[in-house]
Amino acid sequence: MALAQSLSIVLARPHPAGYPFIGGGAAACGLGLILGGWLFWPGLAFTLFCLYFFRDPDRVPPATPGLVIAPADGHVVSIGEFPPPAELDMGNSPVWRVAIFLSVLDVHVNRSPVAGRVKKIVYHHGKFLSANLDKASDENERNALAIELPDGRMVGCVQIAGLVARRILCDAKHGDSLQAGERFGIIRFGSRTDVYLPPGVLPSVLLGQTMIGGETVLADLR
Repeated sequence: MALAQSLSIVLARPHPAGYPFIGGGAAACGLGLILGGWLFWPGLAFTLFCLYFFRDPDRVPPATPGLVIAPADGHVVSIGEFPPPAELDMGNSPVWRVAIFLSVLDVHVNRSPVAGRVKKIVYHHGKFLSANLDKASDENERNALAIELPDGRMVGCVQIAGLVARRILCDAKHGDSLQAGERFGIIRFGSRTDVYLPPGVLPSVLLGQTMIGGETVLADLR
């Protein structure tokens, strides 16, 4: 059973954002076969890497309402109290933040950590520091979402570019209603995703813990 689950993740269909890269690699393979040159093997390696990197496996969010779930795969690199990004207008008071680092081997699809309405989306141009550094939250290029819960509280979810990542994609729009675990974007080639919890809500994960996007519980809002 464990082997079957692992294979289903590795062989999962790719996210649409990966189609141009996969198609380019396949084209290089084809040219290599036609021309009989060295291009085939680099093309094949790039195609296989992109198929792996852009895989988008299905996930099953917890059925219990009122939970905050991991917005991405990876491992927790920071847990602490920090003010939310100023651009989200969520106040200046520190709240608990959980930062998840995604290596190039992790699934890079981002999922909504809660069920709610997208109140604000702001893209911030910045640096491309290594995403596992704490200052990456403030200095790196990022896309921040403020998600309003049914009771009016706010949860922040921030897509952060990393040392290798150069493109953040967000399919969600202002006013969209998202379900917990619903896909809303992807970050290409190494990144980080931060979650800012509402005041008084404590995280229930540990530093270094491995996250499964759309499934691992970060906190309980109740």
